[in-house]
Amino acid sequence: MKKTIHLLSLAALLFLPMSAFGAEAGGGHVTEKTFIDIYKEGGWCMHFILLFSIATVWLIIDLWMRTNTKKMTPEEDVQTARQLFLAGDYVGAYQAMKVSVSPFAQVVRATLGSVGYGKEAAEEALLAEVDKINSTLQTRINYLSVIGVCTPMVGLLGTVSGMRGAFASLGTAGIGDPTALAGHIGEVLIATASGLFIAIPAFMGFYFLRNKLQAAVHRLQEAGEGLFRNAPYEYLKDADVGQEETYAALPNWVTDAGAAQG
Repeated sequence: MKKTIHLLSLAALLFLPMSAFGAEAGGGHVTEKTFIDIYKEGGWCMHFILLFSIATVWLIIDLWMRTNTKKMTPEEDVQTARQLFLAGDYVGAYQAMKVSVSPFAQVVRATLGSVGYGKEAAEEALLAEVDKINSTLQTRINYLSVIGVCTPMVGLLGTVSGMRGAFASLGTAGIGDPTALAGHIGEVLIATASGLFIAIPAFMGFYFLRNKLQAAVHRLQEAGEGLFRNAPYEYLKDADVGQEETYAALPNWVTDAGAAQG
């Protein structure tokens, strides 16, 4: 519940610049509108823009933590794996990495599961796991780009809707009722500005987090490759370090033929 409240509060901060549009002249003085008044004046599209703002804040916070180098490659996991590798306890290293949930542990665990098939297979497993982690996080980061593209479009749709209402009001009441016309024009401005106010931080977060992820993935791959650089693959040949249950068996016609001959 607290996390939801924090996200809503941070999302509301993205709308604060709209207060600049909340002042209207009347009777020689300026009347300040509340945030709720501005939100309502923006029209139906503000509901979608609010959802986009919440998603933007949540993605930026979540991805900032996920792409942290210390979180992706925790020093305690690296030291644990190194100590067990130095002791030659590869099974123990696999079990230790199985307990951890860090991306580094996932890479080590996947690579250890393939060391019995040789150096080439182990390196392919390491790179495949790093690529999998990178693709998963990059996909989440791409959502910020989607928000950055879609939010101005929603604001533009609200603009078109507001302009339609403005011209309809003008056609019905004529120029003699400027209040209704001004209300529709205000809706047009707020809808457009709101879409841009959300799109700008979304795009900034996208590019910043993308670069941050590249650095973290580079560090992750470097730590994994350094761990297996001098692994004694000739002694690990056919070793089942992972000790996971296997579902691959001899074809049933081979086992049936053997039973028949017996």
